Amino acid sequence: MPKRPPNILMIVIDSLRADHCSTYGYPRSTTPFAAQLARRGVQFNNHFSAYIPTTPAYTTIFTGRDVMAHEIVSLSPKGPIDAAIPTLPELLAEHAGYKSVRVGFGGDFFRGFTSTTGYDEGWLAWSDGPARKAENLNNAAIPELERLAAGSEPWLLFMRHMDPHAPYLPPAPFDRAFYTRDPADPNLPDTMSPVRDFPNFADFHLSWMPPGIRDINHPIAMYDGAVAYMDACIQAILNRLDDLGQRENTLIIWSADHGETLADHGCYFDHHGLYEPTLHVPLILSHPGQLPQGTTVDGITLHEDMLPTILDYVGLHDLLESLPMEGRSMLPLARDGANSHRSEFYLTECTWMRKRGWRTPEWKLIEACEPDFHHKPPVELYNLVTDPEEAVNLVEQEPELTACLQKRMHRWVDERVQKTGKPDPILQYELGLDRRIGSIATAQKLQDR
Repeated sequence: MPKRPPNILMIVIDSLRADHCSTYGYPRSTTPFAAQLARRGVQFNNHFSAYIPTTPAYTTIFTGRDVMAHEIVSLSPKGPIDAAIPTLPELLAEHAGYKSVRVGFGGDFFRGFTSTTGYDEGWLAWSDGPARKAENLNNAAIPELERLAAGSEPWLLFMRHMDPHAPYLPPAPFDRAFYTRDPADPNLPDTMSPVRDFPNFADFHLSWMPPGIRDINHPIAMYDGAVAYMDACIQAILNRLDDLGQRENTLIIWSADHGETLADHGCYFDHHGLYEPTLHVPLILSHPGQLPQGTTVDGITLHEDMLPTILDYVGLHDLLESLPMEGRSMLPLARDGANSHRSEFYLTECTWMRKRGWRTPEWKLIEACEPDFHHKPPVELYNLVTDPEEAVNLVEQEPELTACLQKRMHRWVDERVQKTGKPDPILQYELGLDRRIGSIATAQKLQDR
């Protein structure tokens, strides 16, 4: 009798930047349980979300296609995923008999799951906190896990955690784990003034921060507390997986759709822009006995590599070879010590700014498709080795290198447009300068699209 394919538990976290995970070296102990998962699996140190924000990121994860192929480039796309592009749950159901459940992500944008359930994602104001997002998710996900475990079919359980997404309102004791002062103390320097003075976002951000806040370090600590709280709640899911006797036949994937900017680059407490805090996300694959344990991979990997990795892992090799996908399986990097599938890659952002870019291990080029309300320059160039904070724009000092990277980026775009027969999706939008987040309810509606 053929061996039953492994189950797949996908934990994909909204707005989690790799450099605020303690398993990636962050000094605050934000992800101790994820670190345990990494010790029992493979940690990818250079995994990137190349297409910002949420909707293109998840589309890339679920299709294995790049943004030029699936055309989903914006938080509010012009249409659903092309029906000719199969999704992960569809492929697993048709070719391996998987049942699948999606927990989180409002609406019906992602097709193919056997069933979908929502949960209270904690869109609360300061006076309504705390937000128990991960506990609410567990209350919805654990019964689904138990139902799947009781069946005879292999299963895919996808969970979209929202704790690191603003508003950051973790419950006690995580709300005081990394900050114990009064953030509204009048003796503190007023480092929050740039947030209050930014009209496009100020109403939303100040609605979930303490009244009179002066210290910008407080929301950063609340973000870290939310991550630590979520990490503990995810461990409860894994403990239940153990209790059900499912761990030994389950591949666990722990990652994020994109990062978060916090106080970086003036893009306060959101996830727009093509800077490293938004692009660099964690990825851990764990399946003791089937994958190496305590291994790290330094090669560059992208979200589009996730679907081919899963098809490879569950043994659907012929299917993997037959499908048009830009992603490639990461298993050779995890198991065989292969270095990397790529040395440079394309970037897009279409949330509050419309940008595209090109990233190599050393250089980052960012090109604006229209003026933005942060008044960023039309072209940016950063040396990621000598200037990892991306603080010094080298366009004027390095005109030849800037032109070279622009040429490589545009050549890649032209080749992809010609191969797909589809227009460049980033050019099909126009954002303007007057867009605002507004209320918490408005922000939730944007996410539900």
